[in-house]
Amino acid sequence: MKTLWFEIWDYLRSTLWFVPAVMALAAIAGAFGTVTLDERMTTEWLSHLGWRYTGGAEGASLLLSTLAGSMIAVAGTVFSLTLVALSLATTQLGPGLLRNFMRDTTNHVVLGTFLATFLYCMLVLRTIRRADESVFVPHLSVSIAILLGVASLGVLIYFIHHVSVSIQTEEVVARVGRDLIRGIDRLFPGPSGQLGPQNATAASDAGLPEAFEDEARPIGSDEDGYLQRIDLDALAALAAREDLCIRLERRPGQYLVKGHALLTVWPGDRVDDTLGHEVHAAFVIGHQRTDAQDVEFTIIQLVEIAVRALSPGINDPFTAIACIDRLGAGLCRLAMRDMPSASRFDTQGSLRLVAPGCSFVGLLGTAFSQIRQNARANPAVLTRLLETIAQVATVAHRREDRVALAHHAAMLARAAREAVPEPEDRRAVEERFEAAMLVLMAPADGGQMTVSSQGD
Repeated sequence: MKTLWFEIWDYLRSTLWFVPAVMALAAIAGAFGTVTLDERMTTEWLSHLGWRYTGGAEGASLLLSTLAGSMIAVAGTVFSLTLVALSLATTQLGPGLLRNFMRDTTNHVVLGTFLATFLYCMLVLRTIRRADESVFVPHLSVSIAILLGVASLGVLIYFIHHVSVSIQTEEVVARVGRDLIRGIDRLFPGPSGQLGPQNATAASDAGLPEAFEDEARPIGSDEDGYLQRIDLDALAALAAREDLCIRLERRPGQYLVKGHALLTVWPGDRVDDTLGHEVHAAFVIGHQRTDAQDVEFTIIQLVEIAVRALSPGINDPFTAIACIDRLGAGLCRLAMRDMPSASRFDTQGSLRLVAPGCSFVGLLGTAFSQIRQNARANPAVLTRLLETIAQVATVAHRREDRVALAHHAAMLARAAREAVPEPEDRRAVEERFEAAMLVLMAPADGGQMTVSSQGD
């Protein structure tokens, strides 16, 4: 059930209609409420409001009609500008960032402001009665409509500024970088307290029953798509209730093929349709990856921007370097965090759930490999990658993390020797490589490390 609510909320956050719809409903309720107050309040009470509208029915009708027409016209302009921003983001920065722009709350609120003001004015306009009837002018409601019109003008000015800033590459990179930091803080909350080797993935099979491989039975995915979220608490509770041991075979961010193993259950003879239905309810599968439980997805977004910037048609190493800086900040935080334990136990200490997750080594490869492959002949990017490795090495205490950093540093140095034609550029890269290796080979809590200085 929790995964269902998460799925619904994530979908609503990614739509352009949800927030405007809520604001439109609020405007409808506000229009009926203020008109009701106008009908019940006396003229003497309203006279104490110095800012209230004091004109007649004709003036109120003209004013509300003008406001309503202006608001719906501006709403169309806002929608057009939003589509232009989405198009630019998709073309220049990659389709992977389209979801980020769709979830921009500012765009939703701006569009909702104009639609809400339009609806409010239309609903108040219908209550005005002319001289040939019993005259009624909702002075308070018209006054509020004027305030909404003034506020909408301010929102329009802010929206123009926001759009012009939000499509700038530096701002996009910074926004994705902040998402990466937030994702790391959310998924890896604990500071590293163990300075020796620690890898949640490597220990994923530790503690499983001896007969697990022979007697366990897989439960396959019921649809194709990307695994977006797993309710681990629900799976652990289910395993404890049914006296099972469950091992997840896939993690958030991976693509699932219908019928292929989603998880493995021991003892296998307890697997039935009812259990399968409860298991599937703990998973959210969609058409695209999300950052809900998948920090690798945010890293890939930064890598996508960097790789596009390094393409021959764009050739913008400065954007790639900005992405590397953000990746370095995230990797520094990852290096200082404990990797979540793969095992979950019940209150009696029995192993109930094994859920292998991401490792620093895997995320490091995701962050650096494609950038290195596309920047083999770009000494500026290669040197920044090596500088970032040296920076991360100062806070990396696990031996396997430092070995992985040294491995990537060696590949960067080898790429420069093979692809950079200018000797001075190669020398600059080599100096950064040697500086990074000095940091990596310094005695750490996990012991001194020996790596070939030739990068072989």
